Amino acid sequence: MSLAFISIVTTLYKSENYIDDFYKRVSNTVAKITNDYEIIFIDDGSPDKSSEIAKKISLSDKKVKLAELSRNFGHHVAMMIGLKYASGDYIFLIDSDLEEPPELLETFFTIMQKNVKNIDVVYGVLEKRKGNLLESIGGSLFYKLYNFLSGVYINEGTLVVRLMKNSYVKNLLLYNESNVFILGLMQLNGFNQLAVPVKKTSKGSSVYSFIRKLSLATDAITSFSNQPLFYVSVFGLIMSMVSFMIILWLLMGKIFSNEILSGWTSVMVSIWLVGGLIITAIGIVGIYIGKIFVQVKNRPNAIIKNTYNL
Repeated sequence: MSLAFISIVTTLYKSENYIDDFYKRVSNTVAKITNDYEIIFIDDGSPDKSSEIAKKISLSDKKVKLAELSRNFGHHVAMMIGLKYASGDYIFLIDSDLEEPPELLETFFTIMQKNVKNIDVVYGVLEKRKGNLLESIGGSLFYKLYNFLSGVYINEGTLVVRLMKNSYVKNLLLYNESNVFILGLMQLNGFNQLAVPVKKTSKGSSVYSFIRKLSLATDAITSFSNQPLFYVSVFGLIMSMVSFMIILWLLMGKIFSNEILSGWTSVMVSIWLVGGLIITAIGIVGIYIGKIFVQVKNRPNAIIKNTYNL
C-alpha cells in the first residue's frame, strides 16, 4: 500500500446519472493504491441534481469535497478551480461522465511508479476517435490547424484524463488567463509527459454544441498563437500587389490600345470578394483585441458559491 496522498479532481455538469457510479468506482480504485486520498467535485453550475447528489456523498464521506460555482463558467475553468483545491502528492484529473474509466488511475499510477524520477505526467490519448465522420474530420482538422499555427504541439486525440505530480500542477496554476484552454496550458507547462492510449466510450450525447466547440477552437488558437494576424497581413499585402499590377495593366491597355474592361459582373464579384476579406481580417483582429480587453480587466475566472469539506 503506497503512502502517497492522491487528489482526484472532477467536474459536474449534467452529471446526475453518473456521480454515484463514478464515486464507487474511483473510491475502489484509489483504495488499492493508498488510504490517504481526497475526491474533489466541482459543480460547474449544473442545472440538474448533480450538486445535491455530490453534497449527499460528502456528508457521509469526509474524503469527498465539493465546491459549487455560482454559474456555469465552462469545463476548462472548472477544472482549473478543482486543481487549485487539490493538495495531493499526485493529482488525478478525470471527467465524471465515465467515458474514461476511473480505473485508469491505477494504470497511470503503476506506469508513473516504474519511472517516477523521469515522468511528471501520464495522460490519455484516444486509441480511436468516437463520433460520426463529420466529428472525426472536424477533430482531426482542429489539431492539425492548431499545431500548424501554434508553437505548442498537442497529440491528436489528447484527453483530459491524466495523473500529475504536485510540482507540475503548482506550476500549471501560475498561468492566470481569462480564456482557458487547459490542454494547451498543460503542454505549455512542459515537464516530462507520457501519452498512453486509452479506449473511450460514448454516452451518446455531448454538452458541447457545434457553436461551443467552434468557440473553444477559436479560443485555443488565438490564446496560443498570433499567426492568424501574420497570415492576414501577408494575404493583404499579396492582394495589394496583385491589385496594383492589375491597375497598371488596365492603364497600359487604355494608353496604348484604348481597351476598356467592360461588364458589371466582374466588378461586383471583386467588390464582394475584397469586402468579405476585409471583414474577415477585421474580425480576426477584433478577436485578439477582445481577448486583450477581457484579460486586462483581471476579473476572476469563476465565483465559488459554496464549499463542503473544503
